[in-house]
Amino acid sequence: MPQTQPLPQEAQDEVLLAEYADLYQIMLYNDDYNTFDYVIELLMEVCEHTYEQAEQCAAIVHFSGKCPVKEGSYEDLLPRCSRLTQAGLTAEILPR
Repeated sequence: MPQTQPLPQEAQDEVLLAEYADLYQIMLYNDDYNTFDYVIELLMEVCEHTYEQAEQCAAIVHFSGKCPVKEGSYEDLLPRCSRLTQAGLTAEILPR
């Protein structure tokens, strides 16, 4: 039976990065300022939601106070979260 060689440290690091790359989420929080339609529009534009997904997230945020609206790598989520907050929504990136 052939013996497998351990991966060099750099290869092990790449495997770990790939494995944990999508362990972040944008958490959207409720506010008293933005309309449902505005939030839905932004989620469709920024997070690439369908209308139904965006509508469900907006309802969850309204009734529960918060909702994870997008999962992915930190690098992918950072510009999306920035666009949401610049547009007046309250959101942050959190580990899943």
